[in-house]
Amino acid sequence: MIPLVYSDGYDLNLGDHVFPAVKFRLIRNELAREGYTEVHEPEAATIDDAALAHTRSWVEALRYGTLSYAQILQLEIPYSSKMVDAFFRAAGGTTLAARLALGRGVAMNIGGGFHHAFANHGEGFCALNDVAIAIRKLQAEGRIRKALVFDLDVHQGNGTAGIFAEDASVFTISMHQRDNYPAQKPPSNIDVHLDDGTGDAAYLRLVGSVLEGSLPRFAPDLVMYVAGSDPYFDDKLGGLALTMDGLYRRDQLVFDLCRRYGVPVAVTTAGGYAVLLQDTVKIHANTARAAWAAKNG
Repeated sequence: MIPLVYSDGYDLNLGDHVFPAVKFRLIRNELAREGYTEVHEPEAATIDDAALAHTRSWVEALRYGTLSYAQILQLEIPYSSKMVDAFFRAAGGTTLAARLALGRGVAMNIGGGFHHAFANHGEGFCALNDVAIAIRKLQAEGRIRKALVFDLDVHQGNGTAGIFAEDASVFTISMHQRDNYPAQKPPSNIDVHLDDGTGDAAYLRLVGSVLEGSLPRFAPDLVMYVAGSDPYFDDKLGGLALTMDGLYRRDQLVFDLCRRYGVPVAVTTAGGYAVLLQDTVKIHANTARAAWAAKNG
């Protein structure tokens, strides 16, 4: 089985909120029942770690509870010390998954993918950009030189695009619904803006062509795969039309292509807001299943 990274500390303590933070525990439990027993408990990222991708003023205000009312409103989630702890823990988890992927070929953080967090603020349910922190941390450790972010959440990875806009060592790709959050979409290296109702066939063609064209051209040391489940046709915050099978084939395609080009993959779960919570859980669990199938293919 592939190595998983998980902590009970990932629970953002959101109460009755559209973001189903309970999904992290449910994904972990579903995979445990199938024998995915290699689960690593991450340490939380430090302030210094987070400041590799964020301004220190933002990181310290978040950590020490001195955000302004306007900054808290922009997050769109209830502020609490437990919520803050969860974001630092998720950043540590994505960093650990990236380290594991370098040695094992693939690893999955059952959490993370908070791609709307910019260097100097958070928004859209995202306070820290764990993917950006992980990349910068591994670069600082000398483990990688170049990384490719492949973001297949239904929403554009605006924070990730902003953080790496002037960084030639990171290639960002976002494939998302055109007419959806965020309203302002700072350019990634490649943005694929999808029309409402895009279904399996057209989506999968684009995933394959974009990733296969980018891997040999950029030659990354690591792919950070932001595997949102919200392109699903029954997602409350999405407007694409992928089936559960289509999303599983999406994951298979990503893992197969990365394996073909010899690039390790670290996975984060990102968004997922299906009408039925069990659908969100199954789609995310299927990502781990697809990774295992590709590794043994």
